[in-house]
Amino acid sequence: MNKLIKSIKKEFTGWKKWQIFWMIFANAMIMGISIYQGDTVLGIAASVTGVICVILCGMGKVSNYFFGTINVILYAIVAYKAKYYGDVMLNLFYYFPTNILGWIVWKKHMDKETNVVYKRRMTWKQDLILLVVSVVGIWGYGYILKRLGGNLPLVDSMSTVLSVIAQILMIKRFMEQWIIWIVVDVVSVIMWIAALFTEGSSIAVLMMWSVYLANAVIMFVKWLKESKDQPEKKSEEAVAKAEG
Repeated sequence: MNKLIKSIKKEFTGWKKWQIFWMIFANAMIMGISIYQGDTVLGIAASVTGVICVILCGMGKVSNYFFGTINVILYAIVAYKAKYYGDVMLNLFYYFPTNILGWIVWKKHMDKETNVVYKRRMTWKQDLILLVVSVVGIWGYGYILKRLGGNLPLVDSMSTVLSVIAQILMIKRFMEQWIIWIVVDVVSVIMWIAALFTEGSSIAVLMMWSVYLANAVIMFVKWLKESKDQPEKKSEEAVAKAEG
């Protein structure tokens, strides 16, 4: 029990008051609105674990992958009921294993003093490749989802493909992940608004994506500043220079 308490305290090391407030406020808002609207326990649980995950990710805490694993299982069930098959496959066959991989990778690149992951930036060539892959992927997967009879296939495809890419950037600790997450969150908010009116889907999930969007904007600014000059970056540059 003492070990667990110490681990929890360690995860909140270096947090500012507004960041703690954001964590509490975001979850309290979702739970309050969801309970008032009579949402299901499943929808609320999926939303709360998801919000905790993305905030911990933004704070650079490796524990985000623990909550993320729980979230993807619950969210896949909710998405299945809404007939968003792209999201179902994304969560079960991609997010679940990559959460485990992310935990392993991040543990190797943590600042031991602050218990926060080191952050990186992409080159302009990597940005260009990313753009081409994204466009081709969205079009191709959108066609497949249309043939399966899914709702809003192109929008669903955009959410799915960009989420796959953003997760890769997240595991590799690139700041640019937050730009893609912003796009994904906007698309997902639109999807769940449509589902709410047509299928009567979970309002907690809609609120979850809305919080994701706000969090992505906040964490983009945070990572943009922190990725400029970090000890690990200097160390990598020194090694590259020595080797070559």
